[in-house]
Amino acid sequence: MKTLTLETTAPFQGLAELVAYDEGLFAKEGLEIKWADRERGVDKRAELTCTDVTGRGANRYASHGRLLEEGKADLYNACEWGNYSRVETTRVGSRQIGRRSIVTFAALVVRGDSTVQTPQQFANRQIGVPFFFGTHYLTLQMLEGFVPRDQIKLGRVPNGSPYRFKLLMDGEIEATTLTEPYISLAEKKGCRLVISAFHHGTEVASDRVDAETYSAFNRAVREAVRRINANKRNYLHYFLDYYKTKDPQIAQLTIDDLRESRIYLVDPAPIPAAELQRTYDWMKSWGFLDEVPEAVSLVNQHVQQHGYAAGA
Repeated sequence: MKTLTLETTAPFQGLAELVAYDEGLFAKEGLEIKWADRERGVDKRAELTCTDVTGRGANRYASHGRLLEEGKADLYNACEWGNYSRVETTRVGSRQIGRRSIVTFAALVVRGDSTVQTPQQFANRQIGVPFFFGTHYLTLQMLEGFVPRDQIKLGRVPNGSPYRFKLLMDGEIEATTLTEPYISLAEKKGCRLVISAFHHGTEVASDRVDAETYSAFNRAVREAVRRINANKRNYLHYFLDYYKTKDPQIAQLTIDDLRESRIYLVDPAPIPAAELQRTYDWMKSWGFLDEVPEAVSLVNQHVQQHGYAAGA
């Protein structure tokens, strides 16, 4: 058995990994998985005076990547944009090694009493986002087709939909981004989804993850993807189980409150070269990347190429 330590992951970003772990698929591939709690000690306070859309003033390693940088984890997955930013500034030589399996659904949400009905109406209205996390970048991508860039106004709120949902319902913020199951809970509470989209994530590894290990990891994940896609309803409980002991509102939901169409998984795969370049160019256009001279330097090309080839 080879031991692989992963940073903890929620179902909306790591369902297949959780299923592979619970159903013994990693063990079948000779991997002993350990989990390192990336949320321990993370600051969950809102800081709405932190308003730079590039997240300057916020910590890009507040959660994802922190334990890998400290040598306490081997691999984590997060949104592709945040991972571009983190591997640019890594102190331990971490690199992306491919795309994760789940394609995350997220939405920009307002309360039912909000006067915002369309994306255009967000011009110069502050939106609470978790800087350096997927829904931060997704907010920009969803809105820049409707609102001039200089009229998109953001403020820092914590990562984790439970915290942002509470800030929204308490009236401390007018709008925020959510993932499942909090999108479904928000709808049940009368909130309105103004705009939504799917987005990709990638996996980031230290140099302790070689191609052979990554191949075994991918084989387990692909089998989990196959099982989930064969019967999504059978796995919806993961989205409730993860939160229900901490949030009584989630505990009151049933799987009938969730939409299978929002749970979308594909086989993990290399990052397509054209999409890698487009994402790199978009990140540069917003000022998210400063030091990396070319997109391919953000990826461990050897592990990505041979890890998938050996795991086919």
